[in-house]
Amino acid sequence: MKPTNHEYGFTLIELLIVIVVIGILAVISVSLYKSFILKSRRSDGINAILTLQLAEERYRSNNAQYGSIAQIGGSSTSPQGYYSLAISNVGASSYSITASAQGNQANDSEGSTSCASLTLTVSNGTATQTPPACWPS
Repeated sequence: MKPTNHEYGFTLIELLIVIVVIGILAVISVSLYKSFILKSRRSDGINAILTLQLAEERYRSNNAQYGSIAQIGGSSTSPQGYYSLAISNVGASSYSITASAQGNQANDSEGSTSCASLTLTVSNGTATQTPPACWPS
């Protein structure tokens, strides 16, 4: 007869290696998840800017110049509250709308470009979006 010497189970070293691998994967996953969340929340600011742009054009169709946030009936915060909104450089043919990120959203970036402040400038019918990397193409 042959003696049977079977050992079942895991060694402590094997278990520690598995825990370390799971930890590394978790750290990578969480950091990627945070960047996707920030990018998805950026649409809140962009949509708020575009809503104000439409309100500005409606206001201008009935008045001699573009209006302030109060005049066009806009809000100073985005619908989900991730951005504060401001309208500046208001004139007969131009205005600027700026969405400034609030709280953790200020960490939003696209590559090496910070997306904490999104601006739409309209001058003589031409709209310029800055920073360009943060706007959808």
